[in-house]
Amino acid sequence: MFIIVGLGNPGREYENTRHNVGWMVLDRLAKDAGIDILEKKHKALVGKGVIDGQKVLLAKPLTYMNLSGESVRELVDYYKIDASAELIIISDDVALPPGQLRVRKKGSAGGHNGLKNIILNLGDDQFIRLRMGVGEKPTAFDLKDFVLGHLVGDEKKLMDEAAKRGAECVRMIMAQGPDAAMNTFNAKKEKAKDKTKNEEKAKDKDQAPDVAKENQLEGTNAGNASAASGDSGV
Repeated sequence: MFIIVGLGNPGREYENTRHNVGWMVLDRLAKDAGIDILEKKHKALVGKGVIDGQKVLLAKPLTYMNLSGESVRELVDYYKIDASAELIIISDDVALPPGQLRVRKKGSAGGHNGLKNIILNLGDDQFIRLRMGVGEKPTAFDLKDFVLGHLVGDEKKLMDEAAKRGAECVRMIMAQGPDAAMNTFNAKKEKAKDKTKNEEKAKDKDQAPDVAKENQLEGTNAGNASAASGDSGV
C-alpha cells in the first residue's frame, strides 16, 4: 500500500494558499478515485481506496505544517510500510517556478519546514517527494506571508492545472516508479528551459548586426571617398 501525504495547514483561512498545494493535489487524486478524506486518525484526515488497481491511503496532516512529521511517523509505523518506496510526500516549493513539478527519491528539506520535520521524525531523508513550484517570493514580501498568501485569478488557474498534473505524476510513481516520473515530469522543465534558450538565441541572432555586410559597406564607402579625393589607396 502507498501512503500519499499532502502537506498543508488545516482551517478555512489556509484554503487555496500556496502552502496548501499539497492538499490540492490530494483532493484531485481523491476526486478522480472517488475517495473521501474524512476520517480523523494518526493526527491527520485520511481516506482509503484504490487508484489504478493500487491500494492507497491519502492523508492530510492536521498538525500544522511545522509538525507534519509527527503524523507521518504514526502513519508509517501503524501501516508498517517501507517509507523509502511506499511513502509519497507532496509539498510546495518556492525555489521552483509556479506550476513546475519536481520528483525526488531522497534529499534535504530545501528549507521547507514540513519536509524538515518529516526527516527529523523518520530519521532519514529516504522517501519519495513531489515538489510543486509556487514561485519565488517578491522582494518586499516576508516568506511566511508569501506562502500563506491565497491563490487568485490566473495564478489559481495555473495551480489548478499543476494539481491535475501532480495527480498524474503520483499515479505514474505508483505504476512505473519514481524514475519514470522524474524522466517524464522533471524533464518538462529542462525542455521548457532549452526551448526558452533557443528562442533567446534566435532572437539575439535576428537582432545581431551583419558584420560582414557592414565591413563590406565600410570598404565601399572608403573606396568611394578615396576616389573622390584622388587618393590611390596605397
